[in-house]
Amino acid sequence: MKRRFFFLLLAVPLLAHADALDTLKAFVAEAKTGRAVFTQTVTSPDGRKPKPASGSFEFSRPNRFRFAYTKPYEQLIVADGQKVWLYDADLNQVTVRPLSQALGATPASLLAGNDLGRDFDLKALPDESGLQWVQATPKAKDDGVQSLKIGFRSGALAALEIADAFGQRSRLDFSQVETNPSLSAERFRFTPPAGADVIQP
Repeated sequence: MKRRFFFLLLAVPLLAHADALDTLKAFVAEAKTGRAVFTQTVTSPDGRKPKPASGSFEFSRPNRFRFAYTKPYEQLIVADGQKVWLYDADLNQVTVRPLSQALGATPASLLAGNDLGRDFDLKALPDESGLQWVQATPKAKDDGVQSLKIGFRSGALAALEIADAFGQRSRLDFSQVETNPSLSAERFRFTPPAGADVIQP
């Protein structure tokens, strides 16, 4: 009887891990489009926390997304399936890069990609703070991202944590999450504003 109880204890975390990975796989397979509001908090290696940022996020698989930061500064990041555009409103400056160079094993790839196994090693983590967590470690070591954690609440996207190679940590908390809303293709197109400096590294 004691031996049976011991094996049951061993089985519990394994079942929890399988559930977390299944939740991520379901998110990738079933959420073809999505949108949410987010708040981003960054913590530097010395523990200092700058002012939180906030904005909205939309995606359409594969590899089309839109991050619109409204606070504390207005910035827009748009991927149209071929290129990634970053617009800084204060500087009136646009940086554009090919999607193949900009995406890789990035947070946006984790959220809007459709072949996570190509770019990440995935491992389920124990539930924490009411969320199911999966850790995604980039297979390529030159993207600046050390590890990612994506959290789900009742199957819905809830949080994303990012640790970079410099010891900085970022967390995005999502709210007002909608799965498979109807999104216009125009949401994932970008035309540089008149007079903007366009930089192509």
